[in-house]
Amino acid sequence: MVLRSMRMIGEKQRGGTLTSDENTECLAELNTMLESWGTERLMCYQILENSTALTASTVSYTVGTNGAFAVARPTKIVDPCFIRDASGYDTPLTLIDAEKYGRIVDKDAGFTVPTHLYYDMGYGTTSTATIYVYPAPSASLNLHINSWRQLQSFGNVSTTVLLPPGYQLAIESNFAIHLAAGLTPVSTELARIARDSKAALRSLNVPAPVSRLDVGVVSGSGANIFTGP
Repeated sequence: MVLRSMRMIGEKQRGGTLTSDENTECLAELNTMLESWGTERLMCYQILENSTALTASTVSYTVGTNGAFAVARPTKIVDPCFIRDASGYDTPLTLIDAEKYGRIVDKDAGFTVPTHLYYDMGYGTTSTATIYVYPAPSASLNLHINSWRQLQSFGNVSTTVLLPPGYQLAIESNFAIHLAAGLTPVSTELARIARDSKAALRSLNVPAPVSRLDVGVVSGSGANIFTGP
């Protein structure tokens, strides 16, 4: 993939190889670009569900490969998230921000089934973030979260590539432009390929729109979205 990107900007000929310095530098730059794509919702090809058992009366859980919730640190947690009890029944969680969580006076209150979740995306020395649930959970409960799936990173230039259809061309063409920045002019053909291939992925990954009406608008009005008032 790196060689193909370099050929697109004329830095390598067909059949060329990478030097040791190019291996190191290009690998780091490729992983940097892919990491930045992980912050774009429309480059995310899957919403990934993970779960963990909650500890009774414990409201906070570190999340990340080194955390209590041992999964890849989520870029963003999204709906639907829920609590599953021992009988298999699910209770939906409302996602709240730092301001709303901060307004909760007694954060340890409850000892029951949580109804709210706050995701603190802080990034510490252990590369973990923190999930807070409210109210405090009772025993035999499992937390299920949905989050953006991150793109694969590469440990070395011979790492096996596992990508959905369309991603390889988008990565190679956009990485070629990334490598060329400030050094080599980019052809209009390459710019078009990079733009169109990324746009195709964005159109594929765009969430289906869901129309909603505020409860205050429809409550008690007898309105029907299909037939009208």
